[in-house]
Amino acid sequence: MSEIFSGISKIAYEGAKSTNPLAFKFYDAEKLVMGKPMKDYLPFAMAWWHNLCAAGTDMFGRDTADKSFGADEKGTMEHAKAKVDAGFEFMSKLGIEYFCFHDVDIVPEADDINVTNARLDEITDYMLEKMKETGIKCLWGTANMFSNPRFMNGAGSTNSADVYCFAAAQIKKALELTVKLGGKGYVFWGGREGYETLLNTDMKFEQENIARLMKMAVEYGRKIGFTGDFYIEPKPKEPMKHQYDFDAATAIGFLRQYGLDKDFKMNIEANHATLAGHTFQHELRVSAINGMLGSIDANQGDYLLGWDTDEFPFDVYEATMCMYEVIKAGGLTGGFNFDAKCRRPSNTYEDMFESYILGMDTFALGLIKAAQLIEDGRLDGFVADKYASFNEGIGAKIVAGETSLEELAAYAAELKNTPAPISGKQERLEGIVNSVLFG
Repeated sequence: MSEIFSGISKIAYEGAKSTNPLAFKFYDAEKLVMGKPMKDYLPFAMAWWHNLCAAGTDMFGRDTADKSFGADEKGTMEHAKAKVDAGFEFMSKLGIEYFCFHDVDIVPEADDINVTNARLDEITDYMLEKMKETGIKCLWGTANMFSNPRFMNGAGSTNSADVYCFAAAQIKKALELTVKLGGKGYVFWGGREGYETLLNTDMKFEQENIARLMKMAVEYGRKIGFTGDFYIEPKPKEPMKHQYDFDAATAIGFLRQYGLDKDFKMNIEANHATLAGHTFQHELRVSAINGMLGSIDANQGDYLLGWDTDEFPFDVYEATMCMYEVIKAGGLTGGFNFDAKCRRPSNTYEDMFESYILGMDTFALGLIKAAQLIEDGRLDGFVADKYASFNEGIGAKIVAGETSLEELAAYAAELKNTPAPISGKQERLEGIVNSVLFG
């Protein structure tokens, strides 16, 4: 098999002063950060759908990039195999150790699900060969239950029992493929699990049906030997106006309500946090404090645009705050999947590589700076001092649950003066962050 990216060599680390666009400036896989190699903090994954399938199409124009990878005709099994060849060459040259996929990313979907499943078996056999050759692994799999018109009213939330069964069949097969490929996780992104208007929607019924589908998926996954985490990927809107997995807190509440919280964690995407009106850091913190921080879709959105732009991350401040949360949480059970695509005018093979270099360097620099913030200690020290009044006396009794409303009221009545507010020193702390990032 001849090289597809023949003009591009294996990407090397050259350091911050390098001007080579096809070299890492900050991502040095074996560099120790707080006692661990950088690659252990940053298990990067390639998103099959964006990197090998997305060709620059938008609602106003057709493809700008050639993603045929040498195949004579797109949408064929020859093309599917060409994407496998391209994907594994791409990951090998970048040192990326994982990939993520939807079922219909890896093969063309047929009208007959049995034909589609046979194609999936064939292509995953070929992928397994490449995995054995390269050592590259599957991070997670999922089923696309949003693109096909049959899912216009949702998959688990559909009003059609036939569509519901079809969704179940896709999940079953995608779980089998994930196990076959050794995937660490399985993702539910409910792209159309929601509604446009309550005038025609039974919200309670739809949410209960989604939960039923997820429970069956867990039961079947465990039955066939899937030992990894199931993930929900929160997103508030787009394509549906109101999606049921609005944000991490909403998704966690749903999981607990229906008894799914022991098997599920969150797959947090930066751009989805933006659409929910949150920061990326907020969604990570909510997931972490609930013991449900699992995996991350590493991208960013455009604050001037109200949709999911899936840009490659370049904001080092955001990446630093992300890695601060990840380190504090003890790492991820999953990894960092670049659910990101080149901009429409970035249509060359070099652009594909440079986009991933940008994303990997951004998170590597974020890791370095987050470690420096933690080792600096001033942020942690301030937070500890902020709540110090709960370490002794009446505060300690509150935390221990050893007091009552009556006792607290009596304590307040004995105070000689109204308690003074204590400054949060936000600007000081932001200055500390700036000094670590740029000082």
